[in-house]
Amino acid sequence: MTDQMSARLALPLLAAGQAGKELTHNEALTRLDILVQPAVIGIGGNTPPQAPQPGQCWIVGAAPTDAWAGHGDALAGWSGGGWRFVVPAEGFAVWNAASGQPVVYRDGRWREGEVVAGRVVIGGVAVVGPRGGAIADPDGGTVVDAVARKTLTGILNALRQHGLIAG
Repeated sequence: MTDQMSARLALPLLAAGQAGKELTHNEALTRLDILVQPAVIGIGGNTPPQAPQPGQCWIVGAAPTDAWAGHGDALAGWSGGGWRFVVPAEGFAVWNAASGQPVVYRDGRWREGEVVAGRVVIGGVAVVGPRGGAIADPDGGTVVDAVARKTLTGILNALRQHGLIAG
């Protein structure tokens, strides 16, 4: 195996005059098989599964044991040649097949189900954008309708709870 690795995905590179180039090439392909369109079947476990199948992947927990020891938070993939580990980099994204949610490595940890965006666009129309300013609860007026006031306060509280307007 070569000591030279690609800058982003840490794939082993072939060296000039290297004997056994197929080993390095096959290792790079195995790592790519884990990294391209990755899907995991488990997140945060510390013990490797008993009977993994080739192509299955997991996100290793923070305190791994046995064959996963020393690979906390790594993406672990089982291949015919055993376990392969990929150290996550900022922005790595995988699909959790068990929950049907995206998992992204951000700020030094895996985050499941969080979507970070500046706005949500559906059919070319922005339906959710940056948070709006605070809106006061209804107060005053010449005619007080208690039912309407209660409804408006409920709507405002829901918008605050969901972070769509400031509190």
